[in-house]
Amino acid sequence: MPRPVVPCARETSGPDGRGRRRPAAVAGGAVVASAALLLSACGGSGSGAEDAYSIGIAQPVSHPSLDAIREGFTEAFAAAGVEAEFEEQNAQGDAATESAIAGQLADGDHDLLAPIATSQSQQVATATAGTDLPVVFMAVTDPEDAGLVDSWEEPGANLTGTSDLNPVAKQLELLTEADAGIDTVGVLYASGETNSEVQVELAEEAAEELGLTLQTSTVSASSEVQQGVEALADVDAIWLPTDNVVVSALESVIQFSEQQDIPLLASDAESVARGAAGAWAVDYHAIGVQSGEMALRILEDGADPASMPVETQEEMQLTLNPGAAERMGLDLPQELLDSADAVVDGSGSSAEPSADAS
Repeated sequence: MPRPVVPCARETSGPDGRGRRRPAAVAGGAVVASAALLLSACGGSGSGAEDAYSIGIAQPVSHPSLDAIREGFTEAFAAAGVEAEFEEQNAQGDAATESAIAGQLADGDHDLLAPIATSQSQQVATATAGTDLPVVFMAVTDPEDAGLVDSWEEPGANLTGTSDLNPVAKQLELLTEADAGIDTVGVLYASGETNSEVQVELAEEAAEELGLTLQTSTVSASSEVQQGVEALADVDAIWLPTDNVVVSALESVIQFSEQQDIPLLASDAESVARGAAGAWAVDYHAIGVQSGEMALRILEDGADPASMPVETQEEMQLTLNPGAAERMGLDLPQELLDSADAVVDGSGSSAEPSADAS
């Protein structure tokens, strides 16, 4: 019987040849944050670390959805009873550091790499191109459009993984269900994020069918989010795609929406808990678990990433925050609240299933 997993800090050798525990790296002026789940069983000759898989996790920025993915991924190994060491690197929103992380992990002695989100996955794909190092990307909206795979069904190289493509049309429909008087919808996103561009294109198609007008505002960094959302002062509502740059500075958008009485919808449940009015969303923790299970099939069963189809989540959850909606001048209809899978309290501090949720 295999021993339960112990997610350990990875020992790496420094320039002086001495072992050191997951050092922070500096690139482009930004610190790459390394994190580890440290348990008392780690360390020492009895830890069994020499038999554990070594996995590098690359995260572009910190926010609750991406954190949930990372946690779900490592938990999949624990649930399977498979030992693994996870080297976790976080670029903290710096594009140059994303590239540095990708190169560092690709050059490390890892059995598999697991990048989170589109931009970081693209960097890891470049760093591992032409190698047989398996990569399981996580929460990439459209991996084919991002150039990561030949197709969703036959990835074709060393990469496969999961998509977090959300039901964009249902997001805009939710706005009309919440307030039939909404005509103009503002969309704030980062122009450099391929995943956001895909969602905006889908939103434009859905808006035309729904008779809505879209007004877009783009940013290139989280420091521009405040200025970007202020350009949407004349819209009836704001919708945010799953954009890591914008979501990492979500509080600026929430504050603006409350001050201007402009309802804000997001595309992930975590953002609703932080203060958006609602969202149809995938379960990001579940995406992490699903990605971890794919990694296990590669490591344990010898599955070939080139022939493993990209996986998605079939079920979406509707999460609403009536308190946040009220602060933005929107009174959510009771019928809509009754249909929600989860209703977050007014403070955004916790979520509970609605009375009629299945």
